[in-house]
Amino acid sequence: MRAIQITELTGPATALTLSDIPEPEPSHLTTPGSGVVVDVKAAGVSFPELLQTRGEYQVKPPLPFVPGAEVGGVVRAVHGEARVKPGDRVAAFCMLGAWAEQAVAPTYFTFKIPDHWDFAQGAALVLNYHTAYFALIARGRLAEGETILVHGAAGGVGTATLQVAKAWGVRTIAVVSTDAKEQVARDAGADEVVRSDGPWKDQVKEMTDGGVHLVLDPVGGDRFTDSLRSLREGGRLVVVGFTGGSIPEVRVNRLLLNNTEVIGAGWGASVIGWPERTERIGRAIEGLIEAGQVNPVIGARFPLDRASEALALLDERGATGKVVLDVA
Repeated sequence: MRAIQITELTGPATALTLSDIPEPEPSHLTTPGSGVVVDVKAAGVSFPELLQTRGEYQVKPPLPFVPGAEVGGVVRAVHGEARVKPGDRVAAFCMLGAWAEQAVAPTYFTFKIPDHWDFAQGAALVLNYHTAYFALIARGRLAEGETILVHGAAGGVGTATLQVAKAWGVRTIAVVSTDAKEQVARDAGADEVVRSDGPWKDQVKEMTDGGVHLVLDPVGGDRFTDSLRSLREGGRLVVVGFTGGSIPEVRVNRLLLNNTEVIGAGWGASVIGWPERTERIGRAIEGLIEAGQVNPVIGARFPLDRASEALALLDERGATGKVVLDVA
């Protein structure tokens, strides 16, 4: 089968090779002897794959390996107990191996998708929406009637966060950098939008009469301190990632003076190996899908052999919604 492999750790322009490799065994590395084999129609492109091309991600498989964590496709075979069967249209989280014509996912990380969805939306579901739900509800303790500030609001995690937050009945403020990204954020449910290159902290404080209840930050970097300052007393800042590149530090006296919190939301560490947690979040998101409150936003699409261009788009901060590879 065709697959993209990372063959050297030299960055997205040169690290990838289109290869012909054997089809995968019907067993996932986290669940030996069981797994769901999926004929991949679309594969998600995310920040971890960009880091993997440079050897900068915490998971460092031996070279060469097939990257990619998310697929939308059709079940070819099931080994073990699962909620899906051959022929089902599914979203699946593979952890590795998604950038190929076939991939294997754990049975508990495979979910049916609606018939009217594009397969690309399946590839955009698990990582972004499970992260958003985990960060907002399990870690952030989001409550109806609160106000949330979302950084990187036009990206995959950002648009998922806006949709989940709106389903929870909260007011949403998006932080974006361009007019095009503002429109994406508004379409995803942002009630207000501020610009990352403007006085957004002061604008947010004015909009909210003192600050927001919760900030969701997948960006990190220089804006972290102003995110803390945009919280009202008792507010929470949930850290999801560092797509801005630098990992910020916090002066804990800021937390003490305003009774605020900084909360880590490491979705992968919390759910991988814990099927009941994943299934619980999956059922909650299925309910939101059935209610029409979850509709993954797809941005740029590339054929499999142009995966390096997809990563370059992420690297240049030009992506909106979910970037995908069309595999089939």
